[in-house]
Amino acid sequence: MWITRKYEKTLKAMSRQFPAVLVTGPRQVGKTALVRKVFPNADYVSLDLPSIASQAETLPEEFLQRYNTPLIIDEVQYAPSLFRHLKVMIDKDQKTGLYILTGSQNFLLMQGVSESLAGRCGVLNMLNLSAVELKDALHRFDESHYLFHGGYPELYVRPEVDHSFWYTSYLTTYLERDVRNILSVGNLRDFDRFLRAIASRTGQILSYSDLARDIGIAPNTAKKWISVLQASGQIVLLEPYYKSMTKRLVKSPKLYLCDTGLAAFLMGFENWGGLSRHPMVGALWETHVVMQVVKHFYSQGKTVPLWFWRTSQGQEVDLLIERGGQFIAIECKYAEQVDQVSLKGMNALIKSYGEENIIAGYIASRTSRPYRLTDKITAFPGSFIDRVLAVNTG
Repeated sequence: MWITRKYEKTLKAMSRQFPAVLVTGPRQVGKTALVRKVFPNADYVSLDLPSIASQAETLPEEFLQRYNTPLIIDEVQYAPSLFRHLKVMIDKDQKTGLYILTGSQNFLLMQGVSESLAGRCGVLNMLNLSAVELKDALHRFDESHYLFHGGYPELYVRPEVDHSFWYTSYLTTYLERDVRNILSVGNLRDFDRFLRAIASRTGQILSYSDLARDIGIAPNTAKKWISVLQASGQIVLLEPYYKSMTKRLVKSPKLYLCDTGLAAFLMGFENWGGLSRHPMVGALWETHVVMQVVKHFYSQGKTVPLWFWRTSQGQEVDLLIERGGQFIAIECKYAEQVDQVSLKGMNALIKSYGEENIIAGYIASRTSRPYRLTDKITAFPGSFIDRVLAVNTG
């Protein structure tokens, strides 16, 4: 079964503009399947085999001459020196759509692109399945199932797979391959505990000192490991919105794990019933909604223009999308019906910035249909919040 991805149109457009396109993101989100579906007639080689990666690294010119273009090079991060030779080939041919690269995002991968392929390579960040992609493919959507199991394609293409076994294997692969390749973690058990602590903090303000204290590591180590999770596409950090750019940089961000299924697994929940009754369900719902928005922008090849807003009095709006000094505001509520109390943060935002500067406000809830709360604010099904973004942001 093929699940159509919203990234397909963007990938085709990038390949018409750039000589090379890099599709990057966490493992198992469907990068290889996407590029092979979009470019079925392209030559293909994977560097996942150490022997092939060694050839690409030590004999790059000979390696590239074996294949015709367009060429898909899978797991390109295993041959970082290849980027310099790709630059030579690109400058020689002066064509677009020559190379389609995939890789699990890490420091060496992005360093190779920025140093050797600047201006020659489009970058498409990819995450796993969105709620809209699943509903469009399956013609149905089980919200609770998606929240608990997450959005990794294999769990839907092969529904017989036990998701707990799958996540155990996924974590082992991630810890052993990606983490060891990005930096030297002396104690993988500490890093595993770190991941579980991160999951329990999804949707919350990040405090490096509190996190480090709970794990028993130094704050600088916590910062380094957080950067690893960002580089490998496992978490997203949202900065607070202030008119002053300086304040945005110095204030603490909010942390979101990119997949609610992985978060639920790391937190130790064995079924949806236990999670649905737990206080963490609200944070998981917020994570779910935020990631639908992030996936919307990623699928368009855009930088994610997202912030959160919070006052010193504790009034808060979960998501702000700024457009020329005006805002689309989104508040996440794990409820089927929202009331006026749910508008407290949104009303504070309108009072602070003026109604004329609020393009639209949405309460992303578990309602099955949209309905108006005020002239500016609409309750909307949170799983499909990207549908209104397609209207308001393109």
